[in-house]
This record gives sequence, C-alpha cells and structure tokens, in this order.
Amino acid sequence: MWKGRFREETDVRVQEFTQSLDLDWRLAPWDLRGSEAHARMLARTGILTPEEGEAILQGLEILRRELEAGELAPRVELEDVHMNLEARLTELVGPVGAKLHTGRSRNDQVAVTLRLYLRDRLEGMVDALRGLLEQLLVQAERHEDVLIPGYTHLQQAQPIRLGHYWMAHFWSFLQDARRLDFARESLALCPLGAGALAGSTLPLDRHATSWELGFQGPTQNSMETVGQRDSLLDIHAFCLGVALHASRLAEDLILYATQEFGWLRLSDGFCTGSSMMPQKKNPDVLELIRGKTGGVLGRLVDLATSLKGLPMTYNRDLQEDKRGLFASLDGVEQVLEILPPLLDGIAIDEDRALAGFRDGLALATDVAEYLVVRGVPFRLAHEKVGKLVHWCLESRRDLPSLSLAEWQSLIPEVEEDLLPLLDLRVSVDRRKTFGGTGISELRRQRAAGRRSLQVWISR
Repeated sequence: MWKGRFREETDVRVQEFTQSLDLDWRLAPWDLRGSEAHARMLARTGILTPEEGEAILQGLEILRRELEAGELAPRVELEDVHMNLEARLTELVGPVGAKLHTGRSRNDQVAVTLRLYLRDRLEGMVDALRGLLEQLLVQAERHEDVLIPGYTHLQQAQPIRLGHYWMAHFWSFLQDARRLDFARESLALCPLGAGALAGSTLPLDRHATSWELGFQGPTQNSMETVGQRDSLLDIHAFCLGVALHASRLAEDLILYATQEFGWLRLSDGFCTGSSMMPQKKNPDVLELIRGKTGGVLGRLVDLATSLKGLPMTYNRDLQEDKRGLFASLDGVEQVLEILPPLLDGIAIDEDRALAGFRDGLALATDVAEYLVVRGVPFRLAHEKVGKLVHWCLESRRDLPSLSLAEWQSLIPEVEEDLLPLLDLRVSVDRRKTFGGTGISELRRQRAAGRRSLQVWISR
C-alpha cells in the first residue's frame, strides 16, 4: 500500500501487531455499502468513467455474494477490512479496482463504515429495550395489589406496592431509551469525503453520498470528522446507563430471593445449582448481569482516557476505539435479551412479604404525619414517634398491639381516629401525592409510562 515511500517490506511482527481484522472484519457488509455509494459518486462527477464505475459496482456485488457465502477469508498482511476488500476487488475487476480509493482515506472510510454499522446495530437495540420496558409495565400491572417493604439504606422504611417498585425501574430504563436516541442522533452526519483530514482537491459530492447512505448530510469539518469519537462516547454512555440500571435491579432481586428476605422466587430456568451443595439455587444470571457492568464502565473510561491526550487529528490509537465498543454493545444486548423472560418468571410470596411488617414500625412516618395534621410541628412529632419506637423495641411490643390508652400515655395528642390508619393498605393508598405509591397514582403513572413508551416507539 505504501511501497512508493518505503524501501523495506513491513516486518511480519509489525503486521501482526497493527492488524485490526479481529475487530473490523465484522464491518465488511457496511464497508461495501459505503464503497458502492462512493463509486457511484465518482462516476457521476466524472472522476470515473461510466464504464469504470459500472465495473467497480459489479465487482462489489460479487464481493457481497462471496461474503454472504462465507467464501472470502481475510489476509493479515492486508491489515484491515478495507484493504482486504479493495485487494479482492482488484483481483476481480483488474486495475480499475484501485481507482475506488480515489478521493478518500481510510480515516473517513472507517468512520463512515462504523457509522453505518452502528446505525443498524442501535436500531436493533430499540426493539430489545422496548421489550424490557413492556415487561416492566406488565409486572407493574400484575403486582399492583402486592404490598412489600420499601427500603432505604437497605433498612425497612415504608410499605409500597410492588407495582410501584417495577415502575421505578421502568422510568430508569426509559431514560436509557432517551440516551439511545441521543446516541443515534450523533450518527446522523456522513464522514465520507473528509479524506485524511483536509478534504480533497477532487470535485467530490459529499451531499450526494450522504443522502444515498441515509444520512442527514455531510459532517461540517473534515478535521473533527476523522479526529473525534464523540458519537462513540455517546453510545458508551447509553450502554453504561442500561448496565447500571440492570445491575441495581439484579442486586435487588438477588437480595429479595434469599432465604432471609424470601418473598421473591426466581424461576428455576434462570438459576443454577451447586456442584457440591444439593440444596443450592443460585441466581447466576443476575450475578452475571451485575458482573458485566464493571466492564462496560471500564470500556467507557478506556476510550475517554485514550481521547483526552490525542492531538488533532487521526492517530493510530483510534484503531482501538472499536474493541471496547463492540464488547459493551454485545454485553448490553445479552442483558436486554435475558432480563424480560427472567422477570416474567418471577413469583411473589405475598404472605412472606407482609410478615416483614408484623412489628408495624414501618408505619411510624404515618404517625408523625398524623400528628402534623393535628398541629404538632414536624420536628417535635418526629421526636415523639422516635421515643415511641424506642419504647416498643425495649418493651418488645408491636405497634399494632398498642391500645388507645397506651398510645395516649406515650403520645397524648393521639385520638381514636389514628387506629384505623395503622393498616398497611390504608397507609399505602393514602400516599396519593403525584408519583406516590397509592393505587390511583400507580395506575396513573402506569398509563403515563405506556404513553411515553408509545411516543418513543413512534418517534
């Protein structure tokens, strides 16, 4: 490729070290799409004759068929997917094949190839993320009447509806859907024709190739085109958002399925056993979801670290930009594929969940707010109820077991109308503030979630 400048053959060790075929051979179909558009543009602008353009297009079609049939094996000495395809094209159509690279560099060639690939790949992510969001809505409806403990600091805090819990995860993943939109938008402009860094003296029609390839138009600055990887950072950010949210969901489910919590049961089909202990039922799928997240985070940091010190414009460091990206996309795709059926197979032991409330202390906030309504300043109400809780713990008494006389001896402001409020369902459904866990609010937000999902799907 660069024999005109060099007088020695490239050392075979350098060939092995610099090749990128382990990364970019998967891009071959998209490289052909970019090359076809480039060849047609060269012919339209007179840079190629009509005959030359037709010969190249016919050769590219043969290449496509060879790829689909698995008949084309890449050669390491040709470094990457681009040079392998060009070399095979020249074998097929003769010297005219060498004219295909007119007006472009591998810098803008790989940029457009990668964007074409990622555009299609992220389109598939839309369907995968949609499946998870729809499953969370199903779970929210299925479990709207199931009461479970809600936690802060992993300590029992207040009763909530399980449907409310599922909707919390729905809204988190919907934010990832918006990140996905942003990542897709960052791929909207076409790099082809930017050249190595400064454009070309040839009369290239960048707008024509952009529109033919389905882009909104060409990129604005040739240096930025080949020297930046902001669109890849946006995709990493999307992957990280999904991974973080999936990891937190997985951690909850792992905890709730333990013997100590025990009110959530995972399907046998999504668990494994122990090679030694016959009784074990291990949540390996959820643990692997949690475990994959560190890699997704690390790969974002890896790319950002590489970019932070690079001078304008292209540097060979950027060849490595795809390694972590492909790994994160592959991992997140697996997570999005396995989570919906795993969630669908979850069973809930409602009695076990309710048993966690038997001491009634999760209703302490209800008592404090009852006192506020009766004119007691909240800080004072908080102190009074805190002392009540301490007394119950010291006396080994459950909150629901206290008589009205005992209540009034501990908190004089209490009247008989407090006692009906010390019921889990009454407590949950009194939380009618916008976004709260009451049944009316849960149904409202579920409907809002469905509308938001439909808007996102139909955008």
